[in-house]
Amino acid sequence: MSKIPVKLTVCELREKYLSGQLTAFDVIDEIITRAQRFENKNIFIIPPEKSKLEPYLKKLETLDIDTHPLWGIPFTVKDNIDVEGFPTTAGCPDYSYMPNKNAGVVQRLIEAGAIPVGKANLDQFATGLVGTRSPHGATHNALRDELISGGSSSGSAVAVALGISSFSLGTDTAGSGRVPAALNGLYGFKPSCGAWPTNGVVPACASLDCVTVFAHTMKDCLAVDAVARGFLPSDPWSKKMPPVTVKMPKKILVPKNMPEFFGMFADEYKSAWEKALTAVSKCKLPIEQIELSDFEEAAKILYGGPWVAERWADLGDFVKSHPGKVFPVTEKVLRSGEKPDAASLFKAIHKLQALKSKVRGLLADAVMIMPTAGGTWTIKNVEDDPIATNTLMGSYTNHCNLLDFCACSIPVAMAAENLPFGITAFALSGAEGLIAAFSQQLDS
Repeated sequence: MSKIPVKLTVCELREKYLSGQLTAFDVIDEIITRAQRFENKNIFIIPPEKSKLEPYLKKLETLDIDTHPLWGIPFTVKDNIDVEGFPTTAGCPDYSYMPNKNAGVVQRLIEAGAIPVGKANLDQFATGLVGTRSPHGATHNALRDELISGGSSSGSAVAVALGISSFSLGTDTAGSGRVPAALNGLYGFKPSCGAWPTNGVVPACASLDCVTVFAHTMKDCLAVDAVARGFLPSDPWSKKMPPVTVKMPKKILVPKNMPEFFGMFADEYKSAWEKALTAVSKCKLPIEQIELSDFEEAAKILYGGPWVAERWADLGDFVKSHPGKVFPVTEKVLRSGEKPDAASLFKAIHKLQALKSKVRGLLADAVMIMPTAGGTWTIKNVEDDPIATNTLMGSYTNHCNLLDFCACSIPVAMAAENLPFGITAFALSGAEGLIAAFSQQLDS
């Protein structure tokens, strides 16, 4: 048998299955071993266990690999997404419940032959971008143990980075599917709002929530998207979206002014950004410099305005009925949603609609790039100042879903040894194909 690769990609695993070089049993055994080896990184809430995975392996015997594009492909699921047979906790043990069916997107992946290997750690209730807000312990960065993993989809990203799954599902409301990707050297693909079902997902902000994928390549992201994408009548947030058609954008939009970088690696991040711009300039596409003020205004609405009330609407009753059971900093963020009134919400909606109208013309047939994150922190940095450190992590992500963009964090450089740096490419809703083409051009 062929040696199991350190990086598990969908495409390579499928090739090895088809050629008989590997079996799914071999891969699952290795995944369990790897999960145990990295137990101290706090990746999983429910780690891979042979007894839970044997039914999926048995089912593969009845599935035709040629007609099941994800046959035998292992994936990790963030623990705010329902998987039948696994409790869903959203990172809060007292919230735990046992779902009687899979989330819509999980069901589609399983029907395509994929195997859910475990439930991943997260910032509790998907509230955070750092990966430390969990009673199960902070998830450590895949490359440097002292650094944060990013969040809220912390365990999902690290599981892929360390070869414990081929891809992982995360969620993304404010950047949770992109920040951990950048900090762990991965692609973090966030489809258009409504393109993938969100039924069976514990809501953060239900009107903005997206299920996302972490993977090692854009090709793998698109392979998962091809299965996950599509309207689901039982999901009230689902939309009829076109399949991804890879098509080159007409131009690339970049910030006119140097982005702000922060933390102990600010200089390294700035240098990596400059290298990324050099790489972009070689893509032979027109580059246009733009002001970021409209995007910054939109970003402020998510936490600096009344939108946080949507989180409180879904989780407030639980918080009030379970005193002391929610992570303190998480409860502080959620309770800020008690204050806004209806008038302030409508003012924010009207302001956001005006901003959407302005940027829609700007991004027509274009891809916009920003740093995914302006820096990173040690876990201790975040423990010492949990609010400010988390806020800065969302500087270039919070606007995305409010403005109805699709996006992908793309690994482009190493800012320093074992310190990945990523940029995010944004496009209008339904224009994931522009991002895919740009990413491929960047890699060539």
